[in-house]
Amino acid sequence: MTPRPPAVAPPSLGRAALLVAEREITSQVRSKSFLISTAVLLVGVLAAIVVSSLMSGRESADVPVAVVRSVAGEVPTTDGLALSDVPDRDAAEQAVRDGDVDAAVVPADGPLGVEVLAMDRAPQVLLDALTERPEVELLEPAAAEGGIRYAVTFGFGLVFMMSAIGFGSTIAQNTVTEKQTRIVEILLSAVPARALLAGKILGNSALALGQTAAIAAVSVLALVVTGQDDLLTMIGTPVVWFVVFFALGFVLLASVFAASASLVSRIEDTGVVLQPAMWLTMLPYFLVVFFNDNATVLTVMSYVPFSAPVGMPVRLFLGEAAWWEPLLSLAVLAGSSVVVIAVAARIYERSVLRMGARVRVREVLSGAGAD
Repeated sequence: MTPRPPAVAPPSLGRAALLVAEREITSQVRSKSFLISTAVLLVGVLAAIVVSSLMSGRESADVPVAVVRSVAGEVPTTDGLALSDVPDRDAAEQAVRDGDVDAAVVPADGPLGVEVLAMDRAPQVLLDALTERPEVELLEPAAAEGGIRYAVTFGFGLVFMMSAIGFGSTIAQNTVTEKQTRIVEILLSAVPARALLAGKILGNSALALGQTAAIAAVSVLALVVTGQDDLLTMIGTPVVWFVVFFALGFVLLASVFAASASLVSRIEDTGVVLQPAMWLTMLPYFLVVFFNDNATVLTVMSYVPFSAPVGMPVRLFLGEAAWWEPLLSLAVLAGSSVVVIAVAARIYERSVLRMGARVRVREVLSGAGAD
């Protein structure tokens, strides 16, 4: 009698989730539409920053600059600068504070021997004129106001909304397509439902996070290239926190999109079940656009799990959050994500194989009619 081949052990839950995640990532990366849309998005971000820099009204008249006599030879006479001598550092600082000059070049202990004093922004024409870039001391660093305030808060809200909706909709579409074509039955014969859900969330989260990190990197590069170092200093830390918050926030929303999509079996029916997830994704954008000058609304947003990925980075950018607040907000978001993912997994596991009419959430959670 021919011996039977040894049975192949099924993959562990973690291994199965990674296999599904790899499948999700591979299918997206091989898609021309994904690659083209990502390239267009990055080019658009780069172009927007460069164009805004060119149209920002750089100094057209000569910029008045005070130079301490002992370092007068360090500043070359060049177009765009109106230089005046002052006897010492105190006189230079007073001239800057009085508004007589836009900046001053004073002696310093560093390797270059000079540094630049300015109120809230060092004139770029002065920095460009110096052989090497010196240290810059801002006497009164500017808070984010006006157009910059609106543009940065708008950017945080828009990037979060577009990425979450784009990749969340992909998860939902793939989930419903697999049900509609019965492919899900084949997949579940090889991996558990929880592993399938985890893989979808993990794969698309990795893609969303990668795209968001790429947007942040391109933005930083564009600011450096266009010489907007003052703005880069203001948004550097908030951008890092935004990427961290986005990673957790998208996982939470991705689980909601997947669980919602598992309730229906046809693409045509996804609009109704995805509406709550869509609103949860769009609401932070509208709140931060219309209430970016309302400290109370932003504070509440920074501790509500669905809006914290936008609210907290915006507050950090505006300088309205204490050092411990992003840590507390992140802890609240992480705890909420665990709870939401657990509920989403229960819904997904009990409804992904139920075909036909739309499944009610209450029915799934109560276990009525579960297979």
